[in-house]
Amino acid sequence: MDQRAVAVWQALRHRPARYLVSGWPWRCWAYLLSGTVLGYAALIALVLLVLAGIALSAVGVGLVILAATPLFGSAVGALERRRLRLIEPVRPAGPHGSVTGRGPVVSRLGNRLRERATWRELGYTVLFGTVFTLAGAGVMAVVSVSALLTVSPVVAWALAPETVMIIPGQPVTGPLDALPGPAAGIPGLVLGAYAAGLLAGLQARTVQFLLAPRDDEPSERVIELTRSRARLADAFEAERRRIERDLHDGAQQQLVALNMTLGLAETELRAAGSPTTELVSRARGEVRAALTQLRDLVRGIHPQVLTDHGLADAVAEVALRHPVPVTVDIALPHRLPEAVETVAYFTVTEALANAAKHSGAGAVTVVGRLRHGALRLLITDNGKGGADPAAGTGLQGLADRMAILGGRLVVSSPVGGPTQLRAEVPCSA
Repeated sequence: MDQRAVAVWQALRHRPARYLVSGWPWRCWAYLLSGTVLGYAALIALVLLVLAGIALSAVGVGLVILAATPLFGSAVGALERRRLRLIEPVRPAGPHGSVTGRGPVVSRLGNRLRERATWRELGYTVLFGTVFTLAGAGVMAVVSVSALLTVSPVVAWALAPETVMIIPGQPVTGPLDALPGPAAGIPGLVLGAYAAGLLAGLQARTVQFLLAPRDDEPSERVIELTRSRARLADAFEAERRRIERDLHDGAQQQLVALNMTLGLAETELRAAGSPTTELVSRARGEVRAALTQLRDLVRGIHPQVLTDHGLADAVAEVALRHPVPVTVDIALPHRLPEAVETVAYFTVTEALANAAKHSGAGAVTVVGRLRHGALRLLITDNGKGGADPAAGTGLQGLADRMAILGGRLVVSSPVGGPTQLRAEVPCSA
């Protein structure tokens, strides 16, 4: 929403005397006069749409008319944002996003009716056609009468005196008799100028409040970018799963079969006393080492224990294999959404890997709780500290991944330690 000060109010507050001799009164009068005409027309059209919708609802067409009535408010809102240029230097942007859907009618009704901005525009249309139109008509009536009184001496001079009456029942006999008219008309014009400025500023502020985009309503473009980023993350996770399956069911099984074949060959060669027995034995050792590395790689891509048993057991398994003693205290009342568990697991594993490689820590603690619908993790090590997410430790990537789910990662690592990672991921994401 536009938080700028209304320009006409600034002119009234800072230079009230100069305001009268500037172009502001004329601009405000033009704004109110055009608003009076358009407001009455908008109100009549809105009432006719509603009445037509109610009258034709029995045959089904009326329901379509009633459903499309809010779109009339959007049209009025677009016109009002454009008309605001009479008194405001900058026209507010439209609050709507792009229209998407199966067809022009379905998409427009479906998307627009789901937007709160559409209903704000409809509410403004009702307010515009009633309150602002009546108030504008009153101010313009005062201005019109005051203008006629101000020019009454000219009228008395130009027309036959007996045809002009400033006061009912008292004909004007000359221009001097018409001087009471300007005496009342000029103060009326001054009052009308100030009243028009105040009312026009109030209407401008209402337009900015109801018809401009709001900070708490992200545009359709931002929403679509967020969704596309989530889809990319899901596609990346699906690709990780596919690679994990291929390695587990393909390369890993082949290495197991190769190890068994080499074992049989080693047994036969050892029984025959062949000198190549040592080479086969060495080959078996290399296959076992490759198999161990492959299993670690598969476990790092996506551990099966995370899928089968959940976050707490998966982190406990990592802690058992970690070179630094790790205390795990993760107490969750139930399984969390898969995306949340995956992000939390890799956050913990990355933090533990950093603690082992860089911190020189002697102990690490992992605490996890579910609070107010969000998973909160606290990972603490007693190392030397000085961890910097911008230094390529992988923490920035974890923070970006959490941001997809609406989470956040906070790192506290003063020099000398300890290092703390606080992660919070909403399960509703």
